[in-house]
Amino acid sequence: MKDFDLLCKEFEEMDGETYTALLAEKAATLVPALSLITQDGLGGLAVFSAFVFGAIAADGRLSEEEYTLISPLLHAFFGDAIDYEACKKEMRGLHAEAKELKKSVDDMADILGLLSDDLKNDLILVCLMICAIDGKVSFKEKQWIKQLIK
Repeated sequence: MKDFDLLCKEFEEMDGETYTALLAEKAATLVPALSLITQDGLGGLAVFSAFVFGAIAADGRLSEEEYTLISPLLHAFFGDAIDYEACKKEMRGLHAEAKELKKSVDDMADILGLLSDDLKNDLILVCLMICAIDGKVSFKEKQWIKQLIK
Protein backbone atom coordinates (compact mmCIF):
# COMPACT_ATOMS: atom_id res chain seq x y z
CA MET A 1 0.00 0.00 0.00
CA LYS A 2 1.04 3.58 -0.59
CA ASP A 3 2.05 5.74 2.32
CA PHE A 4 -1.02 5.74 4.57
CA ASP A 5 -1.38 9.50 5.02
CA LEU A 6 -0.98 10.11 1.27
CA LEU A 7 -3.63 7.51 0.59
CA CYS A 8 -5.99 9.16 3.08
CA LYS A 9 -5.42 12.54 1.41
CA GLU A 10 -6.02 11.01 -2.04
CA PHE A 11 -9.42 9.64 -1.00
CA GLU A 12 -10.38 12.80 0.89
CA GLU A 13 -9.91 14.76 -2.35
CA MET A 14 -11.39 12.23 -4.79
CA ASP A 15 -14.30 13.41 -6.93
CA GLY A 16 -17.67 11.69 -6.49
CA GLU A 17 -17.80 10.02 -9.88
CA THR A 18 -14.37 8.40 -9.54
CA TYR A 19 -15.13 7.49 -5.94
CA THR A 20 -18.39 5.73 -6.82
CA ALA A 21 -16.88 3.89 -9.80
CA LEU A 22 -13.90 2.66 -7.77
CA LEU A 23 -16.07 1.48 -4.88
CA ALA A 24 -18.40 -0.37 -7.24
CA GLU A 25 -15.43 -2.01 -8.96
CA LYS A 26 -13.91 -3.13 -5.67
CA ALA A 27 -17.26 -4.44 -4.35
CA ALA A 28 -17.79 -6.44 -7.55
CA THR A 29 -14.58 -8.39 -6.94
CA LEU A 30 -14.65 -8.52 -3.14
CA VAL A 31 -18.11 -9.94 -2.51
CA PRO A 32 -17.55 -13.08 -4.66
CA ALA A 33 -14.05 -13.54 -3.21
CA LEU A 34 -15.38 -13.26 0.34
CA SER A 35 -18.08 -15.81 -0.49
CA LEU A 36 -15.37 -18.32 -1.30
CA ILE A 37 -13.69 -18.04 2.11
CA THR A 38 -16.70 -17.74 4.43
CA GLN A 39 -17.72 -20.44 6.86
CA ASP A 40 -20.74 -21.11 9.08
CA GLY A 41 -23.20 -19.98 6.40
CA LEU A 42 -21.95 -16.40 6.21
CA GLY A 43 -22.17 -15.05 2.72
CA GLY A 44 -19.70 -12.74 1.06
CA LEU A 45 -22.19 -9.87 1.24
CA ALA A 46 -22.59 -10.35 5.01
CA VAL A 47 -18.84 -10.20 5.55
CA PHE A 48 -18.54 -7.23 3.21
CA SER A 49 -21.32 -5.45 5.10
CA ALA A 50 -19.49 -5.99 8.41
CA PHE A 51 -16.49 -4.15 6.99
CA VAL A 52 -18.67 -1.39 5.50
CA PHE A 53 -20.55 -0.81 8.75
CA GLY A 54 -17.30 -1.02 10.69
CA ALA A 55 -15.90 1.77 8.51
CA ILE A 56 -19.06 3.84 8.91
CA ALA A 57 -18.95 3.40 12.69
CA ALA A 58 -15.19 3.88 13.06
CA ASP A 59 -15.42 7.48 14.24
CA GLY A 60 -18.44 6.78 16.43
CA ARG A 61 -20.89 9.03 14.64
CA LEU A 62 -22.93 9.22 11.48
CA SER A 63 -24.30 12.58 10.47
CA GLU A 64 -27.25 12.82 8.15
CA GLU A 65 -24.98 14.58 5.65
CA GLU A 66 -22.50 11.69 5.77
CA TYR A 67 -25.35 9.22 5.31
CA THR A 68 -26.62 11.23 2.33
CA LEU A 69 -23.20 10.93 0.71
CA ILE A 70 -22.89 7.21 1.36
CA SER A 71 -26.53 6.18 0.83
CA PRO A 72 -26.23 5.55 -2.94
CA LEU A 73 -23.38 3.14 -2.20
CA LEU A 74 -25.28 1.43 0.61
CA HIS A 75 -28.28 1.02 -1.66
CA ALA A 76 -26.05 -0.38 -4.41
CA PHE A 77 -24.46 -2.85 -1.98
CA PHE A 78 -27.45 -3.77 0.19
CA GLY A 79 -30.65 -2.67 -1.57
CA ASP A 80 -33.32 -0.20 -0.53
CA ALA A 81 -33.88 -1.69 2.93
CA ILE A 82 -31.03 0.34 4.43
CA ASP A 83 -32.14 3.87 5.31
CA TYR A 84 -30.64 6.51 7.60
CA GLU A 85 -32.46 5.23 10.70
CA ALA A 86 -31.45 1.61 9.99
CA CYS A 87 -27.87 2.71 9.48
CA LYS A 88 -27.84 4.67 12.76
CA LYS A 89 -29.37 1.67 14.55
CA GLU A 90 -26.65 -0.60 13.15
CA MET A 91 -24.01 1.85 14.38
CA ARG A 92 -25.54 2.00 17.86
CA GLY A 93 -25.42 -1.78 17.92
CA LEU A 94 -21.76 -1.77 16.96
CA HIS A 95 -20.88 0.72 19.69
CA ALA A 96 -23.20 -0.63 22.37
CA GLU A 97 -20.57 -2.99 23.68
CA ALA A 98 -16.92 -2.03 23.38
CA LYS A 99 -15.83 -5.66 23.82
CA GLU A 100 -18.01 -6.74 20.93
CA LEU A 101 -16.56 -4.01 18.71
CA LYS A 102 -13.03 -5.11 19.67
CA LYS A 103 -13.97 -8.69 18.85
CA SER A 104 -15.38 -7.50 15.51
CA VAL A 105 -12.07 -5.87 14.63
CA ASP A 106 -10.27 -9.07 15.65
CA ASP A 107 -12.68 -11.12 13.53
CA MET A 108 -12.14 -8.75 10.62
CA ALA A 109 -8.39 -9.12 10.96
CA ASP A 110 -8.83 -12.91 10.93
CA ILE A 111 -10.83 -12.67 7.71
CA LEU A 112 -8.21 -10.43 6.15
CA GLY A 113 -5.62 -13.08 6.99
CA LEU A 114 -7.49 -15.53 4.74
CA LEU A 115 -7.31 -13.25 1.71
CA SER A 116 -4.61 -12.72 -0.86
CA ASP A 117 -2.62 -9.52 -0.41
CA ASP A 118 -4.47 -7.92 -3.33
CA LEU A 119 -7.92 -8.72 -1.90
CA LYS A 120 -6.84 -7.66 1.58
CA ASN A 121 -5.58 -4.35 0.22
CA ASP A 122 -8.79 -3.84 -1.76
CA LEU A 123 -10.97 -4.45 1.29
CA ILE A 124 -8.91 -2.06 3.40
CA LEU A 125 -9.09 0.51 0.58
CA VAL A 126 -12.90 0.20 0.54
CA CYS A 127 -12.97 0.81 4.29
CA LEU A 128 -10.65 3.80 3.92
CA MET A 129 -12.76 5.21 1.11
CA ILE A 130 -15.90 4.93 3.23
CA CYS A 131 -14.13 6.71 6.09
CA ALA A 132 -13.08 9.46 3.65
CA ILE A 133 -16.52 9.98 2.12
CA ASP A 134 -17.13 13.15 4.13
CA GLY A 135 -13.82 14.64 2.96
CA LYS A 136 -11.88 13.87 6.14
CA VAL A 137 -10.44 10.69 7.60
CA SER A 138 -10.57 11.38 11.33
CA PHE A 139 -7.99 10.23 13.86
CA LYS A 140 -10.38 7.53 15.14
CA GLU A 141 -10.99 6.30 11.60
CA LYS A 142 -7.26 6.16 10.89
CA GLN A 143 -6.71 4.17 14.09
CA TRP A 144 -9.46 1.71 13.11
CA ILE A 145 -7.99 1.23 9.61
CA LYS A 146 -4.51 0.75 11.08
CA GLN A 147 -5.88 -2.07 13.28
CA LEU A 148 -7.06 -3.82 10.14
CA ILE A 149 -3.67 -3.37 8.46
CA LYS A 150 -1.72 -5.00 11.33
